Amino acid sequence: MVDLAYVIAGSEATGGAGLQADLKTFQQLGVYGVGTITCIVSFDPQHDWGHRFVPIAPDVIADQIEAATAAHALDVVKIGMLGTPATIDTVAAALRRQPWRHVAVDPVLICKGQEPGAALDTDNALRSEILPQATVVTPNMFEAQTLSGMRSIDSVDDLAEAARRIADLGPRYVVAKGGVELPGDDAVDVVYDGTDVTVLRSPKVGQERVSGAGCTLAAAITAELAKGADVLDAVRTAKALTTAGIVRRVSARTPFDSVWQGA
Repeated sequence: MVDLAYVIAGSEATGGAGLQADLKTFQQLGVYGVGTITCIVSFDPQHDWGHRFVPIAPDVIADQIEAATAAHALDVVKIGMLGTPATIDTVAAALRRQPWRHVAVDPVLICKGQEPGAALDTDNALRSEILPQATVVTPNMFEAQTLSGMRSIDSVDDLAEAARRIADLGPRYVVAKGGVELPGDDAVDVVYDGTDVTVLRSPKVGQERVSGAGCTLAAAITAELAKGADVLDAVRTAKALTTAGIVRRVSARTPFDSVWQGA
């Protein structure tokens, strides 16, 4: 019997991130992927590859969720970019309609292209509506600093403290990602389970961020949870897979490379 994983996230037209990266990651790990699109993000090649963001109407999102959950016995879901309070309300209500074995949240916060006030409303809605339903949340440095309310994160100890503070928002596990932005030769992630902090390290692969790394990590965690792994083992597998994908990154005409999910 095949394992199933569900993703509710945005579409990213270059193929390196978003729902496209999530479904490729599921497939790579032997999991059948089902997806609902919340928004369409297309980088703008005429304006320094900035974001163009188009939300999907809430009733269309609800229709997709209804179809996906009626067709399949889904109990493990990854939540990616939501982008507006209306989308968050729709997704949060859908999550509450049925029991979930695991909810993995990649907490995409301020969406480029939004006005500051709208972005803050989105951030606050994500905190109050989605994070309390999460098994595991995977913030990067910016997201960890924003969600924790810390002024700066400059060390592994700071990253661990941010994870502890984010856990107070409701998720059972927090995976705070240092990536290339934390000083040192290693890409460091910390996993907080409500009691203990586990530090995971791997050598940095260059000093530049790679598109799709966060999506791939969260999707790989989701796939491993769907297969029955515990959270810490799922994170270890996901970190190794993501690092391999960064090593074999895909270059394009964009000013950034993308993770190769087939590594």
